[in-house]
Amino acid sequence: MRHKLLLFHASTRGREGWSMGQEAICKIRIGKKTIEGKVLLESEELIVRSPDLRLKIPFKLVTGIEADGGWLLVQYASDRASFELGAQAARWAEKIRHPKSRIDKLGVKPDARVGLAGVEDQEFIRELRARTGIAPNKPPAKDSDAIFFAANERRDLDQLRALEKFLKRDGAIWVVYPKGVKPITEMDVIVAGKNSRLVDVKVASFSPTHTALKLVPRARR
Repeated sequence: MRHKLLLFHASTRGREGWSMGQEAICKIRIGKKTIEGKVLLESEELIVRSPDLRLKIPFKLVTGIEADGGWLLVQYASDRASFELGAQAARWAEKIRHPKSRIDKLGVKPDARVGLAGVEDQEFIRELRARTGIAPNKPPAKDSDAIFFAANERRDLDQLRALEKFLKRDGAIWVVYPKGVKPITEMDVIVAGKNSRLVDVKVASFSPTHTALKLVPRARR
């Protein structure tokens, strides 16, 4: 049975994870059952979709991973799933074994000057210090490479225009906002960014409860 690999940009609405993600339409074996469906390689899980099956396999539950003869073999909890991915099987196995850290997904470089505006996640602050060697600026300072801005409702986004003035020419604002709530949505962030001469270029999962959307000055688009 044929298999097909597709590439898409992660800023496609509703997608979270790397700047480039992958999905495949392929043969899938779950236990003794074989079906054809779609499998998506996300930043923290595999998602299986077919008319006969809906399944999520978080990487944290994976106990074994192997690429063999074009098949990706995944052992998780007490179950096993196999995916016919052809030449991509080994690459997917490596990404599952070594998923990107949050700091890597957000593109924070060792020499980055980072500012925080309302972000109080202490674990994230420790991750920033470990990567850059210095504490992030609270509030953001001028010539920041990246500003992480917490927005909990639409009116918070009015601060974007002021924050943009603290960026370097090639800097970015990451808007960190709650997932799946009515007071603020991804479209709210995108529209507010456009109104502040900022363009959305990437979206990533910040935590189980929050999403981060990257905005850059329009001139860089």
